[in-house]
Amino acid sequence: MIGCDFTSSPSHRKPVVLAIGRWQPGVVSLDRLVALTNWADFETWLRQQEPCVGAFDLPFGLPRELVEHLGWPQDWLSCLRHYAGLSRADIRAVFSAFCAARPVGAKLAHRATDGPAGSSPSMKWVNPPVAYMLHAGVPRLIDAGWRLPGLHAGLTEGLPRIALEAYPGLLARELIGRVSYKSDDGARQNTERLIARKNLLTALEAGRTRLGLRLRLTHAQRESLVDDARGDRLDAVLCMVQAGWAQSRHQQGDARFGLPVTLDPLEGWIVSA
Repeated sequence: MIGCDFTSSPSHRKPVVLAIGRWQPGVVSLDRLVALTNWADFETWLRQQEPCVGAFDLPFGLPRELVEHLGWPQDWLSCLRHYAGLSRADIRAVFSAFCAARPVGAKLAHRATDGPAGSSPSMKWVNPPVAYMLHAGVPRLIDAGWRLPGLHAGLTEGLPRIALEAYPGLLARELIGRVSYKSDDGARQNTERLIARKNLLTALEAGRTRLGLRLRLTHAQRESLVDDARGDRLDAVLCMVQAGWAQSRHQQGDARFGLPVTLDPLEGWIVSA
């Protein structure tokens, strides 16, 4: 099982963080955390990874409404290839013009999954810049041969590496509501957020989720996650638990890893939403 807290510009200050663990019925165990600070290391990891189920905190598709309005290809792979060929400046200009022509309160187009997941629109390019995360992440998954259920078959030979779109906030809100548990701003990394991280981990370890899984940690791992004021490592672990739920569904005979049969094959879906 792999959970990935993603960033569109990896660095030593803000790396791509991977939570790597194991699934068994009812339990997901964390083995280790890995931080990747540049694209070369991330791409190498994607290609070397053994068969696995990975949940990645980045959008896998754009809103159908947006794609149709722009006249872009409506086949997912063709659309993503077109999108990957744009620069970030191109994306910002096109999306900004789209929003400028729309009424207040409906500036951004949404995917069907945004409602049940409570996620940001995948066309949003600031706070958080998920449009850039899609632009940076999904083409690399495609090029490395990963399978994206419901969207892309990936490599056909050998055992598959499964990539699913995840959103850690979905699971966190189920367990502690809308209480904030992290901040990139040092001035806001306070006792209240530390307590929220403790409560979140206690709930995960006790299995108090509709996902039917308990998180297994060592004492040292738990302390590391509690001390993670930015929440990057904790978000990767939340994604790993979502990957574990997808694996549970697969073990029960669901070839779609828990994704709905009504999934829009252009937009994609957030696992467990």
